[in-house]
Amino acid sequence: MTLLRGVDGCRAGWLCVEARQGEEQVRVRLCRSATELFEGVEPAVTAIDMPIGLGENGPRPCDQAARRFLGQRGSSVFPAPVRAVLAATTYVQACELSLAAQGRKLSKQSYFLLPKIRELDGLLRADPLLAAAVMEAHPEVCFARWNGDTPMLHAKKTAAGRTERLALVEGRFPGVASRVRARFLKREVADDDILDALATLYTASRLAEGAAVAFGSATTKDSTGLPLQIWG
Repeated sequence: MTLLRGVDGCRAGWLCVEARQGEEQVRVRLCRSATELFEGVEPAVTAIDMPIGLGENGPRPCDQAARRFLGQRGSSVFPAPVRAVLAATTYVQACELSLAAQGRKLSKQSYFLLPKIRELDGLLRADPLLAAAVMEAHPEVCFARWNGDTPMLHAKKTAAGRTERLALVEGRFPGVASRVRARFLKREVADDDILDALATLYTASRLAEGAAVAFGSATTKDSTGLPLQIWG
């Protein structure tokens, strides 16, 4: 049976939840790097909450489409950095490179993701087989698809937002969120990281079944050949 992985970035690195297609048992790993996440492990259909394909001189169409789909939750989709920004070593330099490439500076949220984006980008570009198995997902898109193509009503950081997301998670993965919570410190893995990882695992199952839907065309690639798509 196909192995499925859902992955979300967290303060300590990467939170990975995995299960075999059709089975209820969910296993959990906390990886300090993307290399650790993929090195020496069984191949799997993986949905990961991190930009993969990167634009050259403007916003990615898949980000724009995901924001429109999410409506009031659309602000949760941070603009992905343009590829030139991966060379930056400081926030000032990142803003300069972004301004030169697309006429606007980089957000702080996107800047803090750069080390993870850079490492993942290098791994996927070096290994076409891995790149073919790893798909970009966004938890809010995943939850909206899970919720009958209806975006979540409340922001995920609120008590009401956690409640509505947890209801979906418990229906599919009963008891898993509390089990993961008990394993890790909140300073390493936040509550919403756990729910987001399980949402991407749900999307990995949809990918394996051929039921997932992408924002962005399958034929649209970035300058390195990586896809410009967000799956849900």
